[in-house]
Amino acid sequence: MYKTWWKILCIILLVYALVAGLLIKVPNLPILGETSRNLFYHVGMWAAMMVLFICSLVHSIRYLRTMNLKYDIAAKNYATVGIFFGLLGYATGAIWASYTWADPNNPAFQSFSAVAREPKLIGTAVALLIYFAYLILRDSINDLDKRARVSAVYNVFAFAMLFPTIFIIPRLLPSLHPGQEGNPALNFKDVSPQMRMVEYPAFIGWALLGVWIATLKIRINLLKEKSLLKK
Repeated sequence: MYKTWWKILCIILLVYALVAGLLIKVPNLPILGETSRNLFYHVGMWAAMMVLFICSLVHSIRYLRTMNLKYDIAAKNYATVGIFFGLLGYATGAIWASYTWADPNNPAFQSFSAVAREPKLIGTAVALLIYFAYLILRDSINDLDKRARVSAVYNVFAFAMLFPTIFIIPRLLPSLHPGQEGNPALNFKDVSPQMRMVEYPAFIGWALLGVWIATLKIRINLLKEKSLLKK
């Protein structure tokens, strides 16, 4: 019987993050104002994405060590859900930027040119495109074993590219994003104690939700391939 304690914890943390995130008092910072509440959701998407991509990497390595196709299926599904959360993080970040750092007087589509040039968003788009290529590569190979081997090797490469595209190169370029000298989500000087009480539970909750969705997809795929369950 599958353990359910972490699923219950996921629901509790997300309910807490959603409710407390809207009710707690946040610092009235210039430009940001009440939009700083998006920290609990926007950065939470990134946290979930990274956890899912790490899980995908681990299962790709496990496949290369054992040649068991169930690990390849797990790696693919973790990557797919990770891309989904990455898209959510990209969207929430772009909207947030368009109403704040780009030009608060010209929100949304009127700030598109400034937002589109943001190095962090460009780097994230490149990273997600690399993972999209991972899914396309899988679909282009018919042989199961060859597809699994090539995909696993590519997945290791895709994970390695996350760091220069998201964390390193954007920090070397002029950016609208705050916290160029560090991580604004984890810097104690940038986040109030009240926000930290919601921030970390929110990150854990979103990550658990991503893992939950991925495990459901994995179980569905394994049921379709019943022969793999006997291994």
